[in-house]
Amino acid sequence: MPSPDYLAEVRRICDDHKLLLILDEIQTGMGRTGKLFAYEHFGIKPDIMTLAKGLGGGVAIGAVLARDAVAASFQPGTHASTFGGNPLACAAATATMETLLEDGFMLDSCQRAGRYFAGRLEKLKKDFPSTIIDVRGEGLMRGLELTMAGGPVVEACAKRGILINCTSGNVLRFTPPLIVVEKEIDYLIDVLEDIFERQSH
Repeated sequence: MPSPDYLAEVRRICDDHKLLLILDEIQTGMGRTGKLFAYEHFGIKPDIMTLAKGLGGGVAIGAVLARDAVAASFQPGTHASTFGGNPLACAAATATMETLLEDGFMLDSCQRAGRYFAGRLEKLKKDFPSTIIDVRGEGLMRGLELTMAGGPVVEACAKRGILINCTSGNVLRFTPPLIVVEKEIDYLIDVLEDIFERQSH
């Protein structure tokens, strides 16, 4: 996670030197962090932003968004996209956006679930201080840094019906669906507790 003032300082540097600030929100966008786009947590706006993955709600699509002044430099043929403009993908993206922006629906529940998830992970860290170094992330995009290799934990979770990822060799990465509920988070925590207890013996 960047420090709270990191992106604001990057924005200032870009403005001072007339540079475009381009943000990749392919994984962090579409409500994943509790805001529609992750940059909203930091009080800045990009000049260009890339989107994909969650944008299509499971249908492959990619998109580039830009401020009006930047977008004006694009002419037909200056930018191509493998999935851009596909009628099915665009219909899926439209439906996804409408659902995410529905009053009191997805973003509110994502924020609640994200807070609950963070609390459960922090408690897990307190219970296993020799196993867990750090809990980080925002909303429903979380990382758990371990003192040991994460691969065996990923495999053990898969055997219990939970698909997670490991990055950097020892960081468990969690990106549950935005519709995750507390009992599903509780099941994950129960499984992790069991795995960590077995590892410590």
